[in-house]
Amino acid sequence: MAKGNQRRAGGRPRAQGLLERYRPIEGVVDEMVDASGRPRPAWRFFIDALDDLGAERLGQRFARADQYLRDAGVYYRVYEQAGANEREWPLAHVPLLIDEKEWAEISAGLVQRADLFEAILADVYGPNRLIEKGILPAGLIAASPEYLRPVAGVRPASGHFLHMVAFELGRGPDGRWWVLGDRAQAPSGAGFALENRVATTRALSDVYGEMHVHRLAGFFRRFRDALNGMAKDSGGRVAILTPGPLNETYYEHAY
Repeated sequence: MAKGNQRRAGGRPRAQGLLERYRPIEGVVDEMVDASGRPRPAWRFFIDALDDLGAERLGQRFARADQYLRDAGVYYRVYEQAGANEREWPLAHVPLLIDEKEWAEISAGLVQRADLFEAILADVYGPNRLIEKGILPAGLIAASPEYLRPVAGVRPASGHFLHMVAFELGRGPDGRWWVLGDRAQAPSGAGFALENRVATTRALSDVYGEMHVHRLAGFFRRFRDALNGMAKDSGGRVAILTPGPLNETYYEHAY
């Protein structure tokens, strides 16, 4: 995600070479170009930079990123009729670029959604006002296999029921972002996202440096500090529970 849009010194953004044969799919919002086929502001500098590198050097850099993932052992386990197979992680060499202002709006909406989930959980395992007011049917909660009766009335030591949540996002035909799925039970993807960033940075470090791309380290630092904070209060230690090497996202657990 780029913090700002860069312009080349002494002229307007070119962004033409790589787009000469590019054709957007009809009826679908294109992330890179607008309806007229022109690159969106967040993409202009990036496309020009790739164009300057040329096809041969781009291929070499992308191959370097792929080699890094192989050396790091990044894989994804796929279950098929013949059994489980390990596949190389499919790296998208060209990342999705989101303007800083647009990302701020997305982030604020997701924070609001997470706060809503936290409030619902606190009520379901607490005063049950949502059930009392008829907003949530009592039978729906009681019949859910995910409802933990022993936790009813328990106040979490951290003060939060929801410690980590992931959202699946997609842009609709109207151009707006939609939440396609919520993952609160065992969210995955953070480790793969970090490896994606490391791999693409190895390939495009000079380009990323000029675009002032937001860093991912802050998320992992806060996540670690939150876990260590809970362990410190209870005198315990932090551990990761995993189903083991046969799980499709085991690489992320081991990471």
